[in-house]
Amino acid sequence: MNDKILNMKKIKQFPQILFIAIFLSSCSASINKEYPKNNTDENLNEKTYAEKKRMEIKFSCGEDGISEYLDNGWMILREESQEKICTWKSVPATRDCDMEKDKGCKITKPDKIGEEKIYLLEK
Repeated sequence: MNDKILNMKKIKQFPQILFIAIFLSSCSASINKEYPKNNTDENLNEKTYAEKKRMEIKFSCGEDGISEYLDNGWMILREESQEKICTWKSVPATRDCDMEKDKGCKITKPDKIGEEKIYLLEK
């Protein structure tokens, strides 16, 4: 009879033990999520990359404002230059074309060709 009573008590305690085990395991999982391990090397590298800023700027047709950026701490990573049309002009397509009366005989062609400089900057 005593064995049956002990078995009944064990069966009644089993759900309580199961509930406590689930509760404790869920608490440890939430603690790990809230306080992750701190790997300082990885965090330093991420901060270094996050703090660096990059920018691409262009100056065309005689404009040059790169010194303003250099004075503010930017460094030039790459510099490219290419030809660019600065202004356009309209000319008649034929000698007897009157551009005022006949808009269809007007041709637009480059007037002044300059240089465009492209800078990739990092701070």
